[in-house]
Amino acid sequence: MPEATANIGVVGLAVMGSNLARNLASRDGNTVAVFNRSPEKTETLLAEHPEAEFVPASSYEEFAATLSKPRTAIIMVQAGRGTDAVIDALTEVFEPGDIIVDGGNALFTDTIRREKAVRETGINFVGAGISGGEEGALNGPSIMPGGSDESWVTLGPILKSIAAIAEGEPCVTHVGHDGAGHFVKMVHNGIEYADMQLIGEAYDLIRRGTGKSPSEIADIFSEWNRGELESYLIEITAEVLRQVDAETGTPLVDVILDQAGAKGTGAWTVQTALDLGIPVSGIAEAVFARSLSSKPAQRAAASALPGPSEAWTVADADQDAFVEDVRRALYASKIVAYSQGFDEIVAGAEQYGWDIKKGDIAAIWRGGCIIRARFLNRITEAYAADPGLVALLTAPYFAEALAGTQEAWRRVVVVAAQAGIPSPAFSSSLAYYDGLRADRLPAALIQGQRDFFGAHTYKRVDKDGTFHTLWSGDRSEIESAGSSH
Repeated sequence: MPEATANIGVVGLAVMGSNLARNLASRDGNTVAVFNRSPEKTETLLAEHPEAEFVPASSYEEFAATLSKPRTAIIMVQAGRGTDAVIDALTEVFEPGDIIVDGGNALFTDTIRREKAVRETGINFVGAGISGGEEGALNGPSIMPGGSDESWVTLGPILKSIAAIAEGEPCVTHVGHDGAGHFVKMVHNGIEYADMQLIGEAYDLIRRGTGKSPSEIADIFSEWNRGELESYLIEITAEVLRQVDAETGTPLVDVILDQAGAKGTGAWTVQTALDLGIPVSGIAEAVFARSLSSKPAQRAAASALPGPSEAWTVADADQDAFVEDVRRALYASKIVAYSQGFDEIVAGAEQYGWDIKKGDIAAIWRGGCIIRARFLNRITEAYAADPGLVALLTAPYFAEALAGTQEAWRRVVVVAAQAGIPSPAFSSSLAYYDGLRADRLPAALIQGQRDFFGAHTYKRVDKDGTFHTLWSGDRSEIESAGSSH
């Protein structure tokens, strides 16, 4: 068996795993062991990057032998059974105190299950969300590790060495125990879905309303990226809109099929929010919009359905004002998406007993990750000023921002509805905002209905207790011990 010369190992050498291994190897103090089930990928990585001085292994036993104690290995394989198989193989060759890190996009409940099972062997298991795609893995991602305090002692310096740097700080923090890291990464991806859908709706409204070309709209997004909307997604939107298809000479966005794909993390965010009782309507509508886009037969059949009787365009003299309205609507809806996402993080932390520091999460999202944006500093500041903040959008900075955008936001949602242009993320975010600030909601009527058909009971505004009306009798009210369901 080889000598234990590596301080960190990577299992799984597809693009993400290879790039992460290269990133690790490029940092002072790291020697990286690598293993892949099919040896060809290991050989290719070594041949293409001799400068990394990787320590290759041809078996799990050899891989374990190359690692100094406590052995630390990052798994970068497909989520699901493949991850379980690698964990099983590593637990056979690792010892108590060693560390197994799952860097894939695992469902956080799977991570909770795996951590509990691996802990019984004395080995530490860490679920780590890694954001930034292939480029981030190579040059510096945002990293969201869970796991034990013991594992963080060894793992922390290694992850800090490869993470993105934002304002002098590495974009990694110990999120919490067991599944906390993958939970936060899941919510990150849900916010990403909403952000992308909102940008898509902004583009669609400007293009249909003004007739501007994709390249002209790219200039608008570039301008927006110099202000409060500055973010990675706004930046790359301009790049995509400027791209010309080499084959046809037309804008690439016009030859891409308008059916958006998804890998499941957005749906997990919404499903989990439903379980936790947290409204994430902006995120949910973004997920549903992708689903709707991917139903070509239904869309073809519905194309003959009636819409507005008159075509809609924005007069030349009004176009600048309209574009500014869309910018403000985008900013307001984006605030809602982040606020809803942080609501889910708070609820998840409470449900699963995690001590997640919301300001730290915003701070590590400032660099490396897909949703990195200028206003993440404002989120960190908001939670620093009030750790018990009941809703992010009520923080002074964001409340003031919404006050300055809500009239434009309403105009955009109205014109989209009148013009027959779908804007589910814009409109649902506005509805959430209005629902949250409403003095009274129609939930009172819903409770009355529930009591009528199911004796579910209700509470009153003027006295304590739980009540039921005898709807099938004399309709008198009685005090109830509680709901029947």
